Amino acid sequence: MSIINTSDVLQTVQMIESQHLDIRTITMGISLLDCAHPDIKVLCENIYRKITTYAKDLVKTGEAIEHEYGVPVVNKRISVTPIALVGGSHDSDEYVQICLSLDRAAKEVGVNFLGGYSALVHKGMTVGDRNLLLSIPEALSVTERVCSSVNLASTKSGINMDAVALMGQVINRSAELTRSTGGSACCKLVVFANAVEDNPFMAGAFHGVGEAECVINVGVSGPGVVAHALKSYPDASFDTVAEVIKRTAFRITRVGQLVAQEASRRLNVPFGIVDLSLAPTPAQGDSVAEILELMGLERVGTHGTTAALAMLNDAVKKGGVMASGHVGGLSGAFIPVSEDAGMIAAAEAGTLTMDKLEAMTCVCSVGLDMIAIPGDTTDETIAAIIADECAIGVINCKTTAVRILPVPGGKVGERVDYGGLLGSAPIMAVHPESASAFIRRGGRIPAPIHSLKN
Repeated sequence: MSIINTSDVLQTVQMIESQHLDIRTITMGISLLDCAHPDIKVLCENIYRKITTYAKDLVKTGEAIEHEYGVPVVNKRISVTPIALVGGSHDSDEYVQICLSLDRAAKEVGVNFLGGYSALVHKGMTVGDRNLLLSIPEALSVTERVCSSVNLASTKSGINMDAVALMGQVINRSAELTRSTGGSACCKLVVFANAVEDNPFMAGAFHGVGEAECVINVGVSGPGVVAHALKSYPDASFDTVAEVIKRTAFRITRVGQLVAQEASRRLNVPFGIVDLSLAPTPAQGDSVAEILELMGLERVGTHGTTAALAMLNDAVKKGGVMASGHVGGLSGAFIPVSEDAGMIAAAEAGTLTMDKLEAMTCVCSVGLDMIAIPGDTTDETIAAIIADECAIGVINCKTTAVRILPVPGGKVGERVDYGGLLGSAPIMAVHPESASAFIRRGGRIPAPIHSLKN
């Protein structure tokens, strides 16, 4: 029996109307393990049929909840079993056919994104894994709604540097195949260390092998709500600031729990988790950077930014776990440059650099996210950026990610516009010195000593 009632939502009316509170996504996770088949036509038909059967009512259910409770449900999405586990017997060209079937199913049921064109290669690559990775550029360039993710490292296994090197090539090739739209395929591609199996946010969502047949996960977002709350405490100590953030995160998470449970009931699908990540948008007043600046920073990126972000991330998690017994996903603060008006302004001012962003990822919920870089950045430099971020995740036992956007023909200081929630980004500088010899070594960076916990 739910302990939540509509009074939890009524308390948030002001948050919804003026502070950008929304349910960022209701994501249905669907297992495709039973769809595997050596005949590619049968496999694609199995996938299409299962998704369109399970998710046929997802969008209209989300819209009905939005209408009845007055809580904006911005996106309805699907995550599926990592496709490399389903299509392992097929070659790269056939993987593209699978991706087209996923896209067709996503369009049929009306979701905006489908995640899970994925592979888990943190310790090594199977033939099927490699074929999927090689297919990613074409697959993302010919589809509209499919997102891809690859787990390259874990604290238990270390960093697969062969896969890291390959993904540097894959990212640049994906950008080149979508040159006319600023390399937009890379907006749908993310690489991870310590990827989680119940993430409802794109582009990194996939339905983990430890999950049920079908599940409902909800992602909540409320940077504007937290910022509004902090405006009432301009001179308060950090003890008070932390308490304010915790209380606000509690209220936000309660809304997410209500929506998740209601969607679960109506769809007759188990409720999985609430991800309470503060996910910004390009809209003014919906910025994680603004929260950090309200703590006293003249501009995000200056000295003190990492400490402020660490406190924000921790307070959000503490407030969320008090509100729901099933908090999961990533849950914390996202720092996507193109999707946050304050981050964009700081990057354009030169305060927020790639190196500072890397430092911030040590304490945030994800990593280097939606960062545009020059189109002539080498495969090896991209791979080295990925390796650095994987190292942060592996050593610190946390999820880290890289969603980096090489802009074909783009130069530092120019701006690329991806539209909608993806926003626009200033092209940021990367170090010109080569890391090619480092990347060419290949092999696996071993797991850290603290991985030995058995």
